[in-house]
Amino acid sequence: MQIQTTRFGTIEIDDSRIITFPKGLLGFPDFTRYAMIEASEDPCFWWLQSIEAPDLAFVVTDPMLFVPTYRVPIRREQMDELGMRGIEQSQVLVIVNKHETVLTGNLQGPLVINCHTLEGEQMVLSDRRFNTRVPLVELDREVQPLRQSA
Repeated sequence: MQIQTTRFGTIEIDDSRIITFPKGLLGFPDFTRYAMIEASEDPCFWWLQSIEAPDLAFVVTDPMLFVPTYRVPIRREQMDELGMRGIEQSQVLVIVNKHETVLTGNLQGPLVINCHTLEGEQMVLSDRRFNTRVPLVELDREVQPLRQSA
């Protein structure tokens, strides 16, 4: 499938790699289909590009690369909704934002994606140990992960 993007122009995406968020993402409930696009040679970051809106894309990362103690407390009914027996059947990603000279991750609103069905949901965690702006990387020097403690 070919998709239009404002960042990369027209690109080819294998249909089997489309991720569906039936409920959309927070603030974007009408956009439910996304593709993962490599951001660069750096395997830590990807673009989560909307299939339906060329100008809608988010930088995402695996939070475990930066916060090894991070765990998503997913409830049984959420796992059932996503068709999973356990969190180990999922890929957890977080949306990344730039705040001054730091890349931050929204660890309070992780994206949980079933690895088999490629259906996902953005969770809203009540655990206040993590927030929407957890520092991940300092940008004003060589990229270095900022280690977090739980």
